[in-house]
Amino acid sequence: MESTVAQRLEAIHNLQLIDSKLDAILKVRGALPEEVQDLEDEIAGYETRLQKFNSEIESFEDSIKALKESIKESEKLIKKYQEQQMNVRNNREYDAITKELELQDLEIQVAKKKIAEAGLKIDQKKHDLNELSEIMKDRQKDLDQKKDELSTIVAESENEEAKLNTEREKAVKKIEDRLLKSYAKIRENAKNGLAVVMVKRGACGGCFNTVPPQRQADIREKKKLIVCEHCGRILAGVEDEIEEEPTPKKKRTSRSA
Repeated sequence: MESTVAQRLEAIHNLQLIDSKLDAILKVRGALPEEVQDLEDEIAGYETRLQKFNSEIESFEDSIKALKESIKESEKLIKKYQEQQMNVRNNREYDAITKELELQDLEIQVAKKKIAEAGLKIDQKKHDLNELSEIMKDRQKDLDQKKDELSTIVAESENEEAKLNTEREKAVKKIEDRLLKSYAKIRENAKNGLAVVMVKRGACGGCFNTVPPQRQADIREKKKLIVCEHCGRILAGVEDEIEEEPTPKKKRTSRSA
């Protein structure tokens, strides 16, 4: 059965009341959830950099290992050429072996230079890694502290939040999808999260702009959904001011002279 406008307004206003209570709970937590998320992202970035440093150190160490093997091979060749040099038959063979000896000696010098450079790079990477590790430890302490603070606050309102979320699920089922989408969009654009408000003292309860008397009359009738022409919020009803009766003045009795 299709709900009346009055029922739809009541349902969407009820949802707003629930959401406002949830907003109040989240407001108590302040910026802690965002701070926790930022610290987690920051630490994740540090971990990625640490992995990169370790990978680069490992690569330099593998390079040094390969260069040392290359030196051993060159030393074997030098020993072999030196033995051959003792048994040369002419100057041409002697010159050829001499060139090979010089080439292998040069290969050893180049390899040793590269080993030294790689060693310096490893030392620098290890220094950077240690510095970053210390920074990460400090940020991890900050994260643990923020998480503890957040957990304490969440624990205090956990039952109430769970209850409100259950109520919200039930409230949402009573609202048609199109209206629910409009409500969500208005809430997203509203700084205070209010998408449904009452008219109070002749003004919109969201932006506080004056609502004309005729429009107030239409809102009271609840025959159609009416939004504030200034902020676009749904106007659920008009709250009538309760006029306080003036306190009667006490009559002063005149005393006879």
